[in-house]
Amino acid sequence: MSPAAAVAAVGIGVCAVVGIVLAITDLRSHRLPNALVLPLYPAAAVVCVARAVDLGAVWPVVSGAVGGLVLFAAYLLLRRFGGGIGGGDVKLAGAVGMLAGSVDPVAPFVATALAFVGAGVVAAVLIATHRATRSTRIPFGPFMIAGAAGAIMPALSPAAETVKGALASAASALG
Repeated sequence: MSPAAAVAAVGIGVCAVVGIVLAITDLRSHRLPNALVLPLYPAAAVVCVARAVDLGAVWPVVSGAVGGLVLFAAYLLLRRFGGGIGGGDVKLAGAVGMLAGSVDPVAPFVATALAFVGAGVVAAVLIATHRATRSTRIPFGPFMIAGAAGAIMPALSPAAETVKGALASAASALG
């Protein structure tokens, strides 16, 4: 493992630990404190840069920046137009988008889809079992964090790297 890859791995690990703490905090208090969310931004930026150095390509930085901006803007719009999203969710979305985007350009969108599907399933089960109503507040942070993990982990697996390498080789041979 190269030094840059090790830095990226440590950065992802730090984000994972903070993510777990955030999920527990949100489940208990329905809050995602700035003191935990905001440090994810520099950690995700370090991961973006370290992956770019390790891969010898600029796309992890660009993809991380775009993923962070797009998710932040999308969640901000949901918040502004009554989508039930809190301010902490908006801030967390930007960090999730950066981190996921550094791994794969599609990962921020996969993370978001997984979060909404997971939350929808849990909400449906809670409503069906009469443990919640349509107006019950359900913390969304844990679903965002689980969605990010679900999008990032497969993209970092050795099999995914092998497939990406093969596709890159095929693309360069064709063009």
